[in-house]
Amino acid sequence: MSPMDSNKAKPRHTFDSAEMGAIAHLYRGEVYRSTIWRTRLDNTTNWAIVTMGIALSTTFSNPEASPLPLLLVGLLIAVFLGMEARRYRYFNVWRARARWLEVNFYAPILTGEARDDSWQATLARDYTTPRHHISFVRAAGRRLRRNYVWILAVQVVAYYGKIAIHPTPAATFAEFADRAAVGPIPGWIVLMVGFAYNFGWLAFALGTMWLDQRKHGAKGDAVAMG
Repeated sequence: MSPMDSNKAKPRHTFDSAEMGAIAHLYRGEVYRSTIWRTRLDNTTNWAIVTMGIALSTTFSNPEASPLPLLLVGLLIAVFLGMEARRYRYFNVWRARARWLEVNFYAPILTGEARDDSWQATLARDYTTPRHHISFVRAAGRRLRRNYVWILAVQVVAYYGKIAIHPTPAATFAEFADRAAVGPIPGWIVLMVGFAYNFGWLAFALGTMWLDQRKHGAKGDAVAMG
């Protein structure tokens, strides 16, 4: 008998009522855990937004206020992004398991189509040897592209708007650069560091997007288990 005939002859595993109930409770547990971690992701984003709001209020509170808070908030945003990337790695574990059950277990029940029994082995392996399904770098890139890129955009516009037009419009580029000075650090150095900082985030976002596409394809794989 050929291997193909052997695979055809192998009976499919059918779940009894007790097993169906257990899988239903398992699915509910995975959805609950993914919801909890999704809430934690939103909390971190909210912290970044509130911090940015405080920096904006402080910087534009009066004409003599320094733009330095808008620079320092960039460091906090990076910290929050790192925390959110770590949380996203945990969220992605529960999300992937719930989607795996939806696509491979519940969807075939509703459509009546045959399914590949290998999904059970894949899910069982994820329970017996749990691991993160995404790297920290790719997780940070996803959160950057979906949320933090807009926060950073507000920071950039607010900072350059502050030194360009507040309290009065800068007449020359030299005046613009002088307003960017921080203590003994010349303004042109601060501006160069700012450009490098922002273009670094842009390069990071595009680089991690390329890593995601290489891993899951250009359209992405919404139910990947790894």
